[in-house]
Amino acid sequence: MLGKIVRILVALLAALLLVIGAGGCTAIASLPESDPGSGASGSGEAHSKLDALVERAPASMRGYSRDRFPHWSTQGKGGCDTRDLVLQRDGTDVVVKPPCKIVSGVWHSPYDGATWTDPADVDIDHVVPLAEAWRSGAADWDDDRREAFANDLDGPGLLTVTDNVNQAKGDQPPNLWKPKLTEYWCTYATLWIDTKSKWDLSVTSAERSTLLDMLNRC
Repeated sequence: MLGKIVRILVALLAALLLVIGAGGCTAIASLPESDPGSGASGSGEAHSKLDALVERAPASMRGYSRDRFPHWSTQGKGGCDTRDLVLQRDGTDVVVKPPCKIVSGVWHSPYDGATWTDPADVDIDHVVPLAEAWRSGAADWDDDRREAFANDLDGPGLLTVTDNVNQAKGDQPPNLWKPKLTEYWCTYATLWIDTKSKWDLSVTSAERSTLLDMLNRC
């Protein structure tokens, strides 16, 4: 009798999992389970990666357009795009209206410490901005590689932040813009270095010097 009950419970659980998997946007399961930035390398590894980055002057912006980096691509069931998935990853109590409309949630912006509940109040920041990537090597890529960069969910380069803070940052490197919260500088520098290292992007002399100063806060 006990064995029969166990088999019934197992069957019911399997059916429930099938129902859950069939609805909504399930691609979020493929995202890192850690908080944004928690996968960042230690400061020693960040120093080594920074040392390995090629140093050169910024390339020309000739030919640049954000359209050359197709972004917020659809990446899962239910029509979830990259923005949707990062909002789900970075938020808590996120409410999703099928097929994949983010209605509400709680998002903490690591750049300024603000907390938001309306997804319209936050942006998904490319830690290394698209124009900065262009200047440091992406101008030589094809559009497929630029799209991969702009929608990279496996790397450290996408964060949910306060919208006007992201707009104030624009495409500036760390020697021209840093997060308001100085306690986040170590993490920010590490994310920047990890992203440039992963995508084989260059740095300028001023950029490298600033990143070293920021790593000293680790």
